Amino acid sequence: MSAQSSTGIQTLLEAEKEAQAIVAKARAYRTQKLKDARTEAIKEIEAYKSAKEVEFKKFETEHSSSNSKAEEEANASVQSELIAIKEAAATAKDKVVAQLIEAIATPKPTLHINSQ
Repeated sequence: MSAQSSTGIQTLLEAEKEAQAIVAKARAYRTQKLKDARTEAIKEIEAYKSAKEVEFKKFETEHSSSNSKAEEEANASVQSELIAIKEAAATAKDKVVAQLIEAIATPKPTLHINSQ
């Protein structure tokens, strides 16, 4: 009986070792699958990020060019208005200077409001 029980125990020990090996193999497989999934997710995130970056750059160039066009138009408008103002000042300059000299040179005596 002791030989039979010794072989039975030996068989059980071998089965336990085999089961431990299967469990360890399954754990290693699961760990590897998690690592693979993580690296795949990182790759997908990077691809998505680069695609969105390209899309943003395209959007930015489309809209910044329209802003620069509007800015150029506004600058041209301001320059034309400045030229018109300078021309108006140049034409009225002599008249304004003459009116100022006349106002200063020919005093008109009047009583102050408080002295009445």
